[in-house]
Amino acid sequence: MAMHKPDDREPDHGRSGPAAKAVLTVAKATGQTRGVALILHGGRADSYDPVRGRHLSPARMLLFAQALKNQGGRQGLAVWTLRNRYRGWNGKDKSPVQDARWALAHIRRDHPGVPVYLLGHSMGGLTALSVADDPQVNAVVALAPWLSAGTPVEPVAGRRLLIVHGSEDRWTSPRNSLGYARRATGIAASVDYVSLKGAGHFMIRRVPLWNALTTGFILNAFGEATGADVAAATKTLHRILPAAGTRMPVVL
Repeated sequence: MAMHKPDDREPDHGRSGPAAKAVLTVAKATGQTRGVALILHGGRADSYDPVRGRHLSPARMLLFAQALKNQGGRQGLAVWTLRNRYRGWNGKDKSPVQDARWALAHIRRDHPGVPVYLLGHSMGGLTALSVADDPQVNAVVALAPWLSAGTPVEPVAGRRLLIVHGSEDRWTSPRNSLGYARRATGIAASVDYVSLKGAGHFMIRRVPLWNALTTGFILNAFGEATGADVAAATKTLHRILPAAGTRMPVVL
């Protein structure tokens, strides 16, 4: 049964006030926690409106969280899902980065030293890439991330990285994502970039591939870091994704 961790930070009364509270939903691993997946949702460029559970950005990440729990929970993977305080990135405030750092601090407090796997979509993809320098982060999956030509790659140094972007995305730039992947090569421990033909930003088309790539990559990294038996959950990944570094982009 999932549990919730309340936002224990002081409310930002200058923004949306005490109503804007981040929420961490924790699906515990069976037995000892050997790794943690942290799920980060998308949003908008600018908005201090509070995020609600009914909003589509957090809701569309629930399928990934459930898949990771179903396929990794018995092997020791806990799944933490973050709902941000605010809907926006908000310029220099980088509101979701603050929330992700807060969530990572909680993970560090509860599970010191275990590997962490970041999964983010859109603005959440940018957030994941921005906080990948947390010392416990082992791997990052960024789905249709909101990147610019100058998004720094330094935070992914030494991390495994998968970026998946639909070729028909009109909200965020596949070109910037591919450029980021190429700039991160030689900095990250490994880099994979997958272009999904005909898929758009909201992951409505080609759902099985989005899911197989995401869960397979995280569980494969988890298995390699911990020795967990995840072979059954990673078969599809190994069939459709060539060895890292063979070619980029991989077009599916």
